[in-house]
Amino acid sequence: MNYSKIKKYDISNGCGIRTSVFFTGCNFHCPECFNPELWDKNSGKPFDETAKNALFEYLADEHCNGLSVLGGEPLIQGEELVILLKEVREKFPKKDIWLWTGYEITKLEEGSIQRQIIEQCDYVTDGLFKKDLAGKKLRFRGSSNQIIWRNVNGTFVEANDIENNERFNK
Repeated sequence: MNYSKIKKYDISNGCGIRTSVFFTGCNFHCPECFNPELWDKNSGKPFDETAKNALFEYLADEHCNGLSVLGGEPLIQGEELVILLKEVREKFPKKDIWLWTGYEITKLEEGSIQRQIIEQCDYVTDGLFKKDLAGKKLRFRGSSNQIIWRNVNGTFVEANDIENNERFNK
């Protein structure tokens, strides 16, 4: 599992001040992608103990609201990402986890590694980026076809209210 960068403070990808990790590798290659330099799974650096320690140090900051997981494509990171997210959940139970993926979560097979990854997340924005549906006023998604899902006790429901919710517009 490789990553490009870890941003200690990020206010663009999820609610509040967050720590974001950008994993490398993507099988979608959306036209006008936000991060085409992350398509190559072999680019970046190995997500090793040093990277994990830095991530956990950033997440321990009292001003950090949670973790944002982006790419590339996080859902191709495999079991290593499942393990990492479980560790984050265990060490930082009050921090939420957001993830962005080109996969549509309604089409993920039960029990699959991809499903195991998203089950660790509080919010998932899914769907391919589509330039013709892009909008600058969209919160936490690049194009209007993408759906923000909220994990409610293990069931994902559309978070239709998220863009107008006072909590997310601070």
